[in-house]
Amino acid sequence: MLNVYVNNYVIVFVFLCIGVLLPVGALAVGRFLRPHVPDEAKQTTYESGNNPFHDSRVSFQVHYYMFALLFVIFDVETVFLYPWAVAYDKLGWFAFIEMFIFMFMLVLGLVYAWKKKVLRWM
Repeated sequence: MLNVYVNNYVIVFVFLCIGVLLPVGALAVGRFLRPHVPDEAKQTTYESGNNPFHDSRVSFQVHYYMFALLFVIFDVETVFLYPWAVAYDKLGWFAFIEMFIFMFMLVLGLVYAWKKKVLRWM
């Protein structure tokens, strides 16, 4: 029985190595094969074919990032709710309690963000 688990970890490790080595190898091969001719015109910022007339960096307020981060967190929550709903009949009360704990932690995070006044737009 232990051999089966070790075999599963070996398979995961092999896929992890392939997942890391394939992109790194492709980037390394591309670096050696492509021509490298640095030029001042290539170093400038490209703005839709126009010459840049000011700094390309634009500062955003932190509120935008906080809203985006909260959106991603609660969007990923819906991804976790779908398999739970599909397997609910098989798991019974165990699935209900686990999802209750998961939802409680998310609501706790939402209340924390609300108390810190992160959800106010301005």
